[in-house]
Amino acid sequence: MNPPLQQTEALLPPSRREFLHLSGCGFGALALGALTTQEAAARQVSNPPLLPKVPQLPARAKRIIFLHMVGGPSQFETFDHKPRLNADDGKPAPFERVAGVEQPGVNNMRLFGSQWQFKQHGQSGLWISELFPHLAGLADDLCVLNGMHTDNLAHAPACLQLHTGTTNQVRPSLGSWVLYGLGTENQNLPGFITVAPPLSGDQGSAKHFGNAFLPAWTQGTMVDLAASAGSPPRIRNLQNDALSKTLQRAQLDLVQQINREHLATLQTDQQMEGVIQSYELAFRMQTTAPEVFDLSKETDATRGLYGIGDATTDHFGRQCLLARRLAEAGVRFIELSANGWDHHGGIRKNLPKNCAEVDRPIAGLIKDLKARGLFEDTLIVWSGEFGRTPYEQDLSNGKSPKENYGRGHNPFGFTTWLTGGGVRGGLKHGSTDDYGYRAVEDKVHLHDLHATMLHLLGLDHTRLTYRYAGRDFRLTDVYGEVVREILA
Repeated sequence: MNPPLQQTEALLPPSRREFLHLSGCGFGALALGALTTQEAAARQVSNPPLLPKVPQLPARAKRIIFLHMVGGPSQFETFDHKPRLNADDGKPAPFERVAGVEQPGVNNMRLFGSQWQFKQHGQSGLWISELFPHLAGLADDLCVLNGMHTDNLAHAPACLQLHTGTTNQVRPSLGSWVLYGLGTENQNLPGFITVAPPLSGDQGSAKHFGNAFLPAWTQGTMVDLAASAGSPPRIRNLQNDALSKTLQRAQLDLVQQINREHLATLQTDQQMEGVIQSYELAFRMQTTAPEVFDLSKETDATRGLYGIGDATTDHFGRQCLLARRLAEAGVRFIELSANGWDHHGGIRKNLPKNCAEVDRPIAGLIKDLKARGLFEDTLIVWSGEFGRTPYEQDLSNGKSPKENYGRGHNPFGFTTWLTGGGVRGGLKHGSTDDYGYRAVEDKVHLHDLHATMLHLLGLDHTRLTYRYAGRDFRLTDVYGEVVREILA
């Protein structure tokens, strides 16, 4: 059967007169698009995108220091006091497995109590483990979220979600969103710096500080902090001693002119825009970065405050001292990493070491920020990608004593704490069940934490969006609520 006449005619190519009549209005749109793209490129050259931006909301904090405890710390030995877990140590775990969510055998496990004592500290009476004596002295400054939960019990997706909000997609990292929304206060330093991040294994990835589809200038800059005690951060000097700074500047200007001309022919190219910005920033860093990264400028008293020089605390202490210097210099987002919290076995032997490595340096960071007037507008966040199980994990299948047992992964209930810019100190918010397995009261999802962090910086997580591939993306996707109960 032949199709109707009008459908047959619609399939015929239009005449030249019809084509010009139908598409004439489109030529103006194409020309306008080209002009605005070129103008935007020109504005980017004269107005660097990293310049500070006005927050969308009243801001309580100017910067974030994010402390990632890589591997997932146990809440039972740190900040979530569970006396019933200790009382029922060795009894069968009273949990029903959720198929497709939890590992098999949950209901066959035995409860595994904590070996360390908890005490109440400060006027607030926060319960803190004896493994954190230095932070216990700052209990009234801490806002402890005991009802945290997330979506995956494997390290790779959980770490990815902690940093980007998603478990399985390539998305911009939290630091990149912050830089995109606020710019930075120092044009001679990167606005987003991550110190000593893990880059391999299931707990490390460059995606954790990547920009994904956000502009290239929002990507995090990694600082390789040498592990040996007393070694400074590894900074490669790009200055050419054979040329004066004037000649180097002229040389760079020539290269940048060529790059901009090339960018104009491309009209838009994120990689080329990123190259232009990175050249400019690298040149400016030569005079600022060596001074900021030189920890020897600090007094012995300050270095001692962070535990620098002590074999246990030196490495993370230098990270924390560097974080304070970066915050003081106007860096917007700083991430520090402490490895080794994945205690599937030997938790009673190894956990005290991990706690000792970070306790004194973090307490020193808080005290130092206070002394310098930076605490009130610096938000510090301490978290792992998830917590641990209240039941035992025996990697030896009964061949080793209980002292060698550990704990499995637990995304259903864990602890994060915040302090500084805009949060209420001395507050415990949310709780897990009597055994610390699942968040049950005032639950805070990772999306809620991200929304709250952005809110404290003056950013509305629902309005901080970027259009890519035909839709508007945001850090929290379509989820997340600001946890207003913890706001000061």
